[in-house]
Amino acid sequence: MSDIKIDTALIQKTELFSNLPQNEIDFITSHSGTISLSKNNLLFSAGEKASRFYILTNGEIRVFKKNDDNSEEEMARFTTGDTIGDFDFARGAEYDAFAEAAEDSQLIVFPASDLSIDSLADEEPQIVCSILQKAIVMMTARIKSVNKLLLDNMSWVQELHRRAYEDAGTGLWKQIIIDDEIKAKLTNPAALIMLKPDRFKILVDSRGHSAGDEAMVRIAIILKNICRHMEYIPGGFGWPLRFKSNEVGIIFYNSDPAQTIKFAEQIAEEIAAMEPVPAMNDIPEFHFSATISWCIWPLDGRDWDSLFQGNYSNLLDTWKKNGNTIVRYSKTKPKGLKEA
Repeated sequence: MSDIKIDTALIQKTELFSNLPQNEIDFITSHSGTISLSKNNLLFSAGEKASRFYILTNGEIRVFKKNDDNSEEEMARFTTGDTIGDFDFARGAEYDAFAEAAEDSQLIVFPASDLSIDSLADEEPQIVCSILQKAIVMMTARIKSVNKLLLDNMSWVQELHRRAYEDAGTGLWKQIIIDDEIKAKLTNPAALIMLKPDRFKILVDSRGHSAGDEAMVRIAIILKNICRHMEYIPGGFGWPLRFKSNEVGIIFYNSDPAQTIKFAEQIAEEIAAMEPVPAMNDIPEFHFSATISWCIWPLDGRDWDSLFQGNYSNLLDTWKKNGNTIVRYSKTKPKGLKEA
Protein backbone atom coordinates (compact mmCIF):
# COMPACT_ATOMS: atom_id res chain seq x y z
CA MET A 1 0.00 0.00 0.00
CA SER A 2 1.20 3.54 -0.72
CA ASP A 3 0.16 7.14 -0.11
CA ILE A 4 -0.84 7.75 -3.75
CA LYS A 5 -4.07 9.73 -3.91
CA ILE A 6 -6.99 7.81 -5.40
CA ASP A 7 -8.30 9.56 -8.51
CA THR A 8 -12.10 9.27 -8.39
CA ALA A 9 -12.36 10.46 -12.00
CA LEU A 10 -10.23 7.54 -13.18
CA ILE A 11 -12.44 5.09 -11.30
CA GLN A 12 -15.57 6.65 -12.78
CA LYS A 13 -14.14 6.31 -16.32
CA THR A 14 -13.67 2.56 -16.08
CA GLU A 15 -16.13 0.50 -18.09
CA LEU A 16 -17.16 -1.48 -15.03
CA PHE A 17 -18.08 1.60 -12.98
CA SER A 18 -19.25 4.04 -15.67
CA ASN A 19 -22.68 5.63 -15.15
CA LEU A 20 -23.01 4.44 -11.55
CA PRO A 21 -24.61 6.98 -9.19
CA GLN A 22 -22.28 9.19 -7.17
CA ASN A 23 -22.95 7.46 -3.82
CA GLU A 24 -21.84 4.13 -5.33
CA ILE A 25 -18.75 5.72 -6.87
CA ASP A 26 -17.90 7.22 -3.46
CA PHE A 27 -18.26 3.78 -1.86
CA ILE A 28 -16.02 2.18 -4.49
CA THR A 29 -13.41 4.94 -4.10
CA SER A 30 -13.36 4.59 -0.33
CA HIS A 31 -12.85 0.84 -0.64
CA SER A 32 -10.11 1.04 -3.23
CA GLY A 33 -6.41 1.10 -2.50
CA THR A 34 -3.17 2.02 -4.19
CA ILE A 35 0.02 0.09 -4.82
CA SER A 36 3.48 0.89 -6.14
CA LEU A 37 5.23 -1.70 -8.27
CA SER A 38 8.94 -1.62 -9.04
CA LYS A 39 10.20 -2.48 -12.51
CA ASN A 40 10.16 -6.24 -13.29
CA ASN A 41 7.93 -7.05 -10.31
CA LEU A 42 4.79 -9.10 -10.98
CA LEU A 43 1.33 -7.63 -10.57
CA PHE A 44 -0.31 -11.06 -10.91
CA SER A 45 0.51 -14.52 -12.26
CA ALA A 46 -1.27 -16.98 -14.52
CA GLY A 47 -3.53 -19.27 -12.50
CA GLU A 48 -4.29 -16.72 -9.76
CA LYS A 49 -7.97 -16.01 -9.15
CA ALA A 50 -8.90 -12.51 -10.32
CA SER A 51 -10.28 -11.21 -7.02
CA ARG A 52 -9.54 -7.54 -7.86
CA PHE A 53 -8.61 -5.33 -10.79
CA TYR A 54 -6.30 -2.39 -11.36
CA ILE A 55 -6.19 1.10 -12.87
CA LEU A 56 -2.73 2.24 -13.95
CA THR A 57 -2.12 5.80 -12.77
CA ASN A 58 1.54 6.00 -13.78
CA GLY A 59 4.07 3.71 -15.50
CA GLU A 60 3.68 0.74 -17.82
CA ILE A 61 2.51 -2.85 -17.34
CA ARG A 62 3.19 -5.64 -19.81
CA VAL A 63 1.07 -8.81 -19.99
CA PHE A 64 2.66 -12.01 -21.29
CA LYS A 65 2.25 -15.77 -21.46
CA LYS A 66 4.91 -18.42 -20.91
CA ASN A 67 5.36 -21.14 -23.53
CA ASP A 68 6.23 -24.76 -22.81
CA ASP A 69 9.92 -24.00 -23.41
CA ASN A 70 9.66 -21.17 -20.81
CA SER A 71 9.99 -18.49 -23.49
CA GLU A 72 7.69 -15.47 -23.14
CA GLU A 73 5.03 -14.28 -25.58
CA GLU A 74 3.93 -10.70 -24.95
CA MET A 75 0.16 -10.18 -25.22
CA ALA A 76 -0.37 -6.50 -24.40
CA ARG A 77 1.04 -3.32 -22.85
CA PHE A 78 -0.90 -0.96 -20.58
CA THR A 79 -0.09 2.70 -19.99
CA THR A 80 -1.41 5.49 -17.77
CA GLY A 81 -5.21 5.46 -17.49
CA ASP A 82 -5.66 1.87 -18.66
CA THR A 83 -7.68 -0.67 -16.70
CA ILE A 84 -6.10 -4.10 -16.14
CA GLY A 85 -7.97 -7.31 -15.35
CA ASP A 86 -11.51 -5.93 -15.07
CA PHE A 87 -12.97 -8.57 -17.40
CA ASP A 88 -11.35 -11.43 -15.45
CA PHE A 89 -12.56 -9.83 -12.21
CA ALA A 90 -16.12 -9.52 -13.55
CA ARG A 91 -16.13 -13.22 -14.54
CA GLY A 92 -14.51 -14.38 -11.31
CA ALA A 93 -12.00 -16.19 -13.51
CA GLU A 94 -8.35 -17.09 -13.16
CA TYR A 95 -5.77 -15.00 -14.96
CA ASP A 96 -4.45 -16.79 -18.02
CA ALA A 97 -1.29 -14.66 -18.26
CA PHE A 98 1.32 -12.83 -16.20
CA ALA A 99 1.38 -9.06 -15.63
CA GLU A 100 4.70 -7.37 -14.88
CA ALA A 101 5.84 -3.78 -14.41
CA ALA A 102 7.80 -2.72 -17.49
CA GLU A 103 8.88 0.32 -15.46
CA ASP A 104 8.19 1.64 -11.97
CA SER A 105 4.39 1.94 -11.80
CA GLN A 106 1.56 3.07 -9.54
CA LEU A 107 -1.93 1.60 -9.61
CA ILE A 108 -5.35 1.92 -8.02
CA VAL A 109 -6.68 -1.47 -6.91
CA PHE A 110 -10.31 -2.47 -6.27
CA PRO A 111 -11.17 -3.87 -3.83
CA ALA A 112 -8.24 -2.72 -1.70
CA SER A 113 -5.66 -5.39 -0.96
CA ASP A 114 -7.03 -6.07 2.54
CA LEU A 115 -10.65 -6.37 1.33
CA SER A 116 -12.70 -8.79 -0.78
CA ILE A 117 -15.89 -8.49 -2.80
CA ASP A 118 -17.58 -10.75 -0.22
CA SER A 119 -16.69 -8.41 2.65
CA LEU A 120 -18.04 -5.47 0.65
CA ALA A 121 -21.26 -7.39 0.02
CA ASP A 122 -21.72 -7.80 3.76
CA GLU A 123 -21.32 -4.06 4.19
CA GLU A 124 -23.35 -2.75 1.23
CA PRO A 125 -25.14 -5.61 -0.56
CA GLN A 126 -27.19 -3.27 -2.78
CA ILE A 127 -24.08 -1.50 -4.13
CA VAL A 128 -22.24 -4.76 -4.73
CA CYS A 129 -25.34 -6.06 -6.52
CA SER A 130 -25.16 -2.99 -8.81
CA ILE A 131 -21.49 -3.71 -9.51
CA LEU A 132 -22.25 -7.33 -10.38
CA GLN A 133 -25.11 -6.29 -12.66
CA LYS A 134 -22.76 -3.84 -14.37
CA ALA A 135 -20.24 -6.67 -14.76
CA ILE A 136 -22.83 -8.78 -16.60
CA VAL A 137 -23.66 -5.87 -18.91
CA MET A 138 -19.95 -5.31 -19.59
CA MET A 139 -19.30 -8.98 -20.39
CA THR A 140 -22.34 -9.16 -22.68
CA ALA A 141 -21.26 -6.02 -24.53
CA ARG A 142 -17.72 -7.33 -25.01
CA ILE A 143 -18.91 -10.69 -26.29
CA LYS A 144 -21.18 -8.93 -28.78
CA SER A 145 -18.30 -6.68 -29.83
CA VAL A 146 -16.05 -9.69 -30.41
CA ASN A 147 -18.75 -11.46 -32.41
CA LYS A 148 -19.35 -8.33 -34.49
CA LEU A 149 -15.62 -7.96 -35.08
CA LEU A 150 -15.45 -11.55 -36.29
CA LEU A 151 -18.46 -11.08 -38.55
CA ASP A 152 -17.14 -7.81 -39.96
CA ASN A 153 -13.80 -9.44 -40.68
CA MET A 154 -14.97 -12.95 -41.60
CA SER A 155 -13.24 -12.96 -44.99
CA TRP A 156 -10.02 -11.83 -43.32
CA VAL A 157 -10.33 -14.51 -40.61
CA GLN A 158 -10.98 -17.16 -43.26
CA GLU A 159 -7.95 -16.02 -45.23
CA LEU A 160 -5.74 -16.29 -42.15
CA HIS A 161 -7.17 -19.73 -41.45
CA ARG A 162 -6.40 -20.81 -45.00
CA ARG A 163 -2.84 -19.52 -44.81
CA ALA A 164 -2.22 -21.23 -41.48
CA TYR A 165 -3.52 -24.65 -42.49
CA GLU A 166 -3.27 -24.91 -46.28
CA ASP A 167 -0.22 -26.35 -48.01
CA ALA A 168 0.83 -23.69 -50.53
CA GLY A 169 2.21 -26.17 -53.05
CA THR A 170 -0.84 -28.42 -53.41
CA GLY A 171 -3.80 -26.69 -51.76
CA LEU A 172 -4.19 -29.68 -49.43
CA TRP A 173 -4.61 -29.26 -45.68
CA LYS A 174 -1.42 -29.40 -43.60
CA GLN A 175 -1.05 -32.17 -41.01
CA ILE A 176 -1.28 -29.61 -38.18
CA ILE A 177 -5.02 -29.26 -38.79
CA ILE A 178 -5.55 -32.81 -37.52
CA ASP A 179 -4.72 -31.85 -33.93
CA ASP A 180 -6.22 -28.37 -34.16
CA GLU A 181 -9.56 -29.27 -35.75
CA ILE A 182 -10.11 -32.72 -37.22
CA LYS A 183 -9.60 -34.86 -34.09
CA ALA A 184 -12.25 -32.88 -32.23
CA LYS A 185 -14.77 -33.63 -34.99
CA LEU A 186 -14.05 -37.34 -35.52
CA THR A 187 -17.19 -39.43 -35.80
CA ASN A 188 -17.39 -43.19 -35.45
CA PRO A 189 -16.32 -44.64 -37.83
CA ALA A 190 -13.63 -42.46 -39.41
CA ALA A 191 -11.28 -43.65 -42.14
CA LEU A 192 -7.64 -42.76 -42.70
CA ILE A 193 -6.11 -43.35 -46.12
CA MET A 194 -2.40 -42.56 -46.56
CA LEU A 195 -0.45 -42.89 -49.79
CA LYS A 196 3.09 -42.46 -51.04
CA PRO A 197 3.94 -42.24 -54.76
CA ASP A 198 6.23 -45.01 -55.98
CA ARG A 199 9.68 -44.28 -57.43
CA PHE A 200 9.23 -40.58 -56.75
CA LYS A 201 12.95 -40.02 -56.21
CA ILE A 202 13.63 -41.38 -59.70
CA LEU A 203 11.18 -38.85 -61.13
CA VAL A 204 12.75 -35.91 -59.28
CA ASP A 205 16.35 -36.99 -59.95
CA SER A 206 15.72 -37.48 -63.67
CA ARG A 207 13.29 -34.62 -64.41
CA GLY A 208 13.91 -32.11 -61.61
CA HIS A 209 11.90 -30.85 -58.64
CA SER A 210 9.43 -29.05 -60.88
CA ALA A 211 8.30 -32.43 -62.26
CA GLY A 212 7.81 -33.68 -58.72
CA ASP A 213 5.87 -30.55 -57.75
CA GLU A 214 3.63 -30.92 -60.80
CA ALA A 215 2.97 -34.57 -59.97
CA MET A 216 1.96 -33.67 -56.40
CA VAL A 217 -0.47 -31.04 -57.69
CA ARG A 218 -2.10 -33.65 -59.97
CA ILE A 219 -2.35 -36.15 -57.10
CA ALA A 220 -3.84 -33.42 -54.88
CA ILE A 221 -6.56 -32.81 -57.47
CA ILE A 222 -7.44 -36.52 -57.37
CA LEU A 223 -7.77 -36.43 -53.58
CA LYS A 224 -9.87 -33.25 -53.63
CA ASN A 225 -12.25 -34.76 -56.19
CA ILE A 226 -12.58 -37.92 -54.11
CA CYS A 227 -13.51 -35.79 -51.08
CA ARG A 228 -16.18 -33.97 -53.08
CA HIS A 229 -17.79 -37.32 -53.89
CA MET A 230 -17.71 -38.26 -50.18
CA GLU A 231 -20.17 -35.48 -49.47
CA TYR A 232 -22.87 -37.51 -51.21
CA ILE A 233 -22.52 -40.24 -48.57
CA PRO A 234 -24.89 -39.62 -45.62
CA GLY A 235 -22.75 -38.03 -42.92
CA GLY A 236 -19.69 -38.23 -45.15
CA PHE A 237 -17.03 -35.54 -45.26
CA GLY A 238 -13.39 -35.74 -46.28
CA TRP A 239 -10.21 -33.81 -45.49
CA PRO A 240 -7.53 -34.10 -48.22
CA LEU A 241 -4.17 -33.76 -46.46
CA ARG A 242 -0.44 -33.47 -47.07
CA PHE A 243 1.39 -35.23 -44.27
CA LYS A 244 5.03 -34.90 -45.29
CA SER A 245 7.05 -34.26 -48.44
CA ASN A 246 5.21 -36.57 -50.87
CA GLU A 247 3.02 -38.44 -48.40
CA VAL A 248 -0.61 -37.42 -48.69
CA GLY A 249 -4.03 -38.86 -47.97
CA ILE A 250 -7.56 -38.40 -46.73
CA ILE A 251 -9.38 -38.52 -43.43
CA PHE A 252 -13.11 -38.90 -43.84
CA TYR A 253 -16.10 -39.51 -41.63
CA ASN A 254 -18.75 -42.20 -41.64
CA SER A 255 -16.92 -44.78 -43.77
CA ASP A 256 -16.94 -48.55 -43.20
CA PRO A 257 -14.17 -50.88 -44.49
CA ALA A 258 -16.00 -51.70 -47.73
CA GLN A 259 -16.45 -48.03 -48.60
CA THR A 260 -12.87 -47.18 -47.59
CA ILE A 261 -11.24 -49.87 -49.72
CA LYS A 262 -13.41 -48.69 -52.62
CA PHE A 263 -12.02 -45.16 -52.28
CA ALA A 264 -8.46 -46.50 -51.86
CA GLU A 265 -8.81 -48.50 -55.06
CA GLN A 266 -10.25 -45.48 -56.88
CA ILE A 267 -7.27 -43.36 -55.78
CA ALA A 268 -4.81 -46.03 -56.95
CA GLU A 269 -6.57 -46.35 -60.31
CA GLU A 270 -6.67 -42.61 -60.93
CA ILE A 271 -3.00 -42.18 -60.03
CA ALA A 272 -2.09 -45.04 -62.38
CA ALA A 273 -4.14 -43.32 -65.08
CA MET A 274 -2.24 -40.03 -64.75
CA GLU A 275 -0.59 -39.02 -68.01
CA PRO A 276 2.97 -40.41 -68.00
CA VAL A 277 5.95 -38.08 -68.06
CA PRO A 278 7.29 -38.37 -71.64
CA ALA A 279 10.63 -39.98 -72.42
CA MET A 280 13.50 -37.53 -72.73
CA ASN A 281 16.83 -38.31 -74.40
CA ASP A 282 17.92 -41.59 -72.80
CA ILE A 283 15.43 -41.26 -69.89
CA PRO A 284 12.44 -43.60 -70.32
CA GLU A 285 8.79 -42.63 -69.96
CA PHE A 286 7.71 -42.37 -66.30
CA HIS A 287 4.44 -44.05 -65.23
CA PHE A 288 2.78 -43.28 -61.92
CA SER A 289 1.67 -45.64 -59.16
CA ALA A 290 1.27 -45.37 -55.39
CA THR A 291 1.43 -47.42 -52.22
CA ILE A 292 -1.64 -47.03 -50.01
CA SER A 293 -2.26 -47.98 -46.38
CA TRP A 294 -5.64 -47.45 -44.75
CA CYS A 295 -7.42 -48.07 -41.45
CA ILE A 296 -10.68 -47.36 -39.64
CA TRP A 297 -10.99 -45.61 -36.29
CA PRO A 298 -11.88 -46.99 -33.78
CA LEU A 299 -12.27 -50.45 -35.39
CA ASP A 300 -8.54 -50.82 -36.05
CA GLY A 301 -7.40 -49.02 -32.92
CA ARG A 302 -9.14 -46.86 -30.35
CA ASP A 303 -6.27 -44.42 -29.73
CA TRP A 304 -6.18 -42.09 -32.72
CA ASP A 305 -2.55 -41.00 -32.37
CA SER A 306 -1.14 -44.52 -32.17
CA LEU A 307 -3.43 -45.63 -35.01
CA PHE A 308 -2.15 -42.76 -37.15
CA GLN A 309 1.50 -43.58 -36.42
CA GLY A 310 0.90 -47.30 -36.99
CA ASN A 311 -0.75 -46.67 -40.34
CA TYR A 312 2.10 -44.36 -41.35
CA SER A 313 4.74 -46.97 -40.42
CA ASN A 314 2.76 -49.59 -42.32
CA LEU A 315 2.74 -47.33 -45.38
CA LEU A 316 6.51 -46.85 -45.32
CA ASP A 317 7.23 -50.55 -44.73
CA THR A 318 5.00 -51.59 -47.63
CA TRP A 319 6.39 -48.90 -49.91
CA LYS A 320 9.96 -50.06 -49.25
CA LYS A 321 9.16 -53.75 -49.80
CA ASN A 322 6.66 -53.80 -52.62
CA GLY A 323 5.14 -50.55 -53.80
CA ASN A 324 2.02 -50.25 -55.94
CA THR A 325 0.06 -52.01 -53.19
CA ILE A 326 -3.03 -51.36 -51.08
CA VAL A 327 -2.84 -52.63 -47.50
CA ARG A 328 -4.86 -52.27 -44.35
CA TYR A 329 -3.33 -51.47 -40.99
CA SER A 330 -4.92 -52.76 -37.81
CA LYS A 331 -3.63 -53.31 -34.30
CA THR A 332 -5.83 -56.38 -34.13
CA LYS A 333 -4.68 -57.95 -37.42
CA PRO A 334 -1.31 -58.96 -38.85
CA LYS A 335 0.63 -55.94 -40.06
CA GLY A 336 0.40 -55.44 -43.78
CA LEU A 337 -2.76 -57.52 -44.26
CA LYS A 338 -3.82 -57.19 -47.88
CA GLU A 339 -7.40 -56.41 -48.76
CA ALA A 340 -9.19 -57.93 -51.72
